[in-house]
Order: sequence, then structure tokens, then C-alpha cells
Amino acid sequence: MNSFLLKDVRIFDGETEVANGSVLVKDGIITKVSSSSLDPPSSSIKVISKPGHTVLPGLIDCHIHADGANPVALPQSLSFGVTTVCDMHNEPANVVKLRKQAEDKSSAADFKTCSVAATIENGWPVPVVTAHDKSEKAGVNARLKTAREIATWPKLETAQDAQNYVEERVAEKVDYIKLMHESGSPMGFEFNKPSQSLQAAVVKAAHKHGLLAVAHSLALRDTIEVLGAGVDGMTHTICDAAPTEELIQAYKKNNAHCNPTLAAIGSLTTEGQQMQEAFAHDERAARLLGDVERERMCQCMAMAKEKGKVEYAYESVKKLKAAGIDILCGSDSAGPAVGTAWGLSMHHELSLFVNKCGFTPAEALRAATVLPAKRFGFTDRGRIAEGLKADLLLIEGNPLDDISKTLDLRAVWRDGMLCSKYV
Repeated sequence: MNSFLLKDVRIFDGETEVANGSVLVKDGIITKVSSSSLDPPSSSIKVISKPGHTVLPGLIDCHIHADGANPVALPQSLSFGVTTVCDMHNEPANVVKLRKQAEDKSSAADFKTCSVAATIENGWPVPVVTAHDKSEKAGVNARLKTAREIATWPKLETAQDAQNYVEERVAEKVDYIKLMHESGSPMGFEFNKPSQSLQAAVVKAAHKHGLLAVAHSLALRDTIEVLGAGVDGMTHTICDAAPTEELIQAYKKNNAHCNPTLAAIGSLTTEGQQMQEAFAHDERAARLLGDVERERMCQCMAMAKEKGKVEYAYESVKKLKAAGIDILCGSDSAGPAVGTAWGLSMHHELSLFVNKCGFTPAEALRAATVLPAKRFGFTDRGRIAEGLKADLLLIEGNPLDDISKTLDLRAVWRDGMLCSKYV
């Protein structure tokens, strides 16, 4: 069922391009990659010949929120070619549900998690979550549910709290640790923010257990502070000011990566709405996107409309890339994060990398495949290479010439299992 030969296809293996090659998959594992047209090793192997098509590694969205264990998040991600998602804050009970859902390899993306992030009393994301539940659309039950969830979040104060928090996450078998360092200045607010020493204690504990530590921040000053605490990467870029040399040096000091979430920032400032609507109504996305998700994709969070500029975000990515900083692709897709949609927003993000930040299509695709695999230590995926998982996309046309072609999906495999949306 998960053994086949893909032949007569262009291959982008995550690093380089093969003009006309073959990929052999046995029992969900890539066993041979050739620059020529192979014959099947046995009559039992299904042969798929697709001239004019391109095979890519499955996309890795290194920043989502499957809030409330939303049952749409993982299936919709997979249908858009995202074979792995990295959830960046969720309650432990939801993590259990999502891990269970991810066991169905033909209908859900693989699920990586930090479980619940390293939060403090009334710090981010408490203000934004409670503000969402104060909206007219949110009912009493939703507010009560949110209050119960927030009550379970960590309220770190001391270095010992930080150590205990990380040990609890280790017991949950998390894949990385997530910190929150948000003053609220891009949104015109002043939120409680952890001290740099507390953040350093979280990072130290994470590293002690061999875990990557990544951090949320949207402001220039906040980002420099938390990089100073030693984090390995940022889950957003800045939107409140132009990038500075101090910012670049802070990234360089840690060899930290940046996942800029440009599409989400465009929603925060409202400057991305036109492109959001274009992706939401793209006919290629129609059968893969639900009506609710399409409607939400066309809205804007607007929290940084007065204080933020998406151009600051674009400029920061250009300068960080020029300085040799690894830029990773991740969408920040979430139910409450209007202007985003699981899976589809990765294609939006790839477009922004190329059309707003000067990436070549190949560089953008590396940012969504091999680089997140490398940075997060996912050694079994992210490339098309012998011995790795057969997480593969079949694209009609050549996305290395035109990045918009990534939406011309004709098949998605996770561990060699064909996504049920393409059966």
C-alpha cells in the first residue's frame, strides 16, 4: 500500500534539482533516488510516471496552533502538502488528542509539540486569548472553557519554576520548548513580560535536556532581550520598528533561526488582507478549504494596525537572510488567528518569501523542508533521500520557476501513504 515508484519527474530533494529522475518507496521509506528513469524492482510495485511534474519533500510548518485540539488542523494541513506541523502552545489534554489523530497517516499531518508554553501570570498569550473571548461572537461557554484552560497554564516566577516546568514537558515527551516574551508594544499595550533571567533559566533547563528553545516576540526590543537569554530561534519577526544591527548581532551570537510568520503579521497590521483574500478564493484551494476556514482567511486580526508595519517584517527578513541567518517557513495558523488557514497559509508564506523578501523559489522551498528539519532535529524527514520517510508532494509544473505552482498539488504522501483527499 505504501510502496511505489515515481518516475519521469523533476525532483527537488530539498537542496538540489534533478531534471528527470525517479524515487522508489518501499514500506513508507525512500529506498532509491535516481537521476534516470528506473524500472520497478518487482511487479508488485506500483509505477507512477508523471512527466511535467515535480516531486518535493513534504512541507514542514514549524509554527501552528491546533487550538482546542481542533479536528480540522491536521487533516487540512496534510491536504495542502504539509506533512509535519509544529504546534507552538497547547494544553496537555489537547496534545494527547492530536497525537492520536496524527496516527492516521493518510488523513492527518504528523504532529510535533512543545505542549503548553512557558507562561507567566497575566502574560502573553492571556491578554489576546481573553480579548478574543470578549468578542460578540464568543458565548458564555467559550469564555468558561478559556478560563479553565488558562488556569492550567504555568505561572513561572523563579529559576526553580523554570526547571520544574521543563521537567514536566520532558515527561510529556515534547519535541522542543516554547517561551513567550511579549510586551505588547506593537499592539499599543503593555503586558506582563518575563524577566530576562527567568527566560535564561528556561533556556538553560531546556538545553540540559537536549531540547531546542524557541521564543515568541513581535517587538524589536523584546526580540533582542530574549535572544540575549540564549534562545535557539524566534517564532516571529519584528513589526514595530525597522531592523537594527543590534538585532542582527543578537541572532548571530546564538546562531538563532527566524520563523517570521509574514502572512500572520500582514493580518495583524491589516496590510496583508488583499493577498489573504486571493489565496482564500484561489480555485486550486477550493476543494481543500472549508467554508468557515475560507471566511476566516479573509479577515484580519488588526491588533497591530496602528503601531505595526508589515514592511518592517519584510525588511528584517531580507537583512537577516543577507547576514546568513536561517529563515524558516511557518504560518502561525490557528483558529483565532484570522487571516490564516492551516496548510494554505504555508503557500501564502512561500509566496511572500519570494515576492516580498527576495528569495528564489528554491530558497523558499528549503525554508519549508530541509531547514526546519535541520533546525528542529527531525533527522528522518525534510529531504528526498535514501533512508528517510516518504513524505512527498507531487506538483504539476515547476515550482522552482514559479512558486505559485506549489498549489498545483496532484498527490501528497505521508510515510508513503497517499493522503485520502487525493484518492
